[in-house]
Amino acid sequence: MMDKDAIQKIIPHRPPFLFVDEITELENDRIVGRRAIQPDEYFFAGHFPGNPIMPGVLIVEALAQTGALLIMPRFKGETPVFMSIDNVKFRRMVKPGDMLVMEVVILNDRGRIVKMAGKASVNGEIACEAVFLAGIKPA
Repeated sequence: MMDKDAIQKIIPHRPPFLFVDEITELENDRIVGRRAIQPDEYFFAGHFPGNPIMPGVLIVEALAQTGALLIMPRFKGETPVFMSIDNVKFRRMVKPGDMLVMEVVILNDRGRIVKMAGKASVNGEIACEAVFLAGIKPA
């Protein structure tokens, strides 16, 4: 549905801090995105040499970017920012070669403040889940 070029027209994130490769499903209050985790990702050099694991905070960031793609079309030219992150749970390590699938749903939409829940999974196994609040910073 949406490739990296289309994604970069909606959210302000850019490599190496863009963690969504494509959007595969998009509805009014739900979105599914994917990220192929490559063996040469910059963060594996230090986390951890010899036993590479994707940092949990970057998995949460991937969920947030996916959620931003759901809400940002109505806020062109503005910037999404984290306001809170709650109930984060890490259930599985994400390693080089994994396909990370992020599913985000809107729980509450108050215009410029949106509460979302996300699950990131690999091969159907949940790697991370979180509830987060995004705010829209005016341009």
